[in-house]
Amino acid sequence: MEAELKSLEQKISQFIELCQRLRVDNQQLRQQLASALNENRQLEEKISNATSRLENLLNQIPEDDA
Repeated sequence: MEAELKSLEQKISQFIELCQRLRVDNQQLRQQLASALNENRQLEEKISNATSRLENLLNQIPEDDA
């Protein structure tokens, strides 16, 4: 009976350690996701600005009637 309780205690300890590691991993993943989403938003803004500037430049090019 004592051996079974000791084994159960070890398994519970391992489970607790695993839960703690997963909690840390999840927090890191949340931070990475937030960072990636922020970077994505910034890149979308840059693309939008570049598209607008290109459209303006294209509109300034005179059309050739020949």
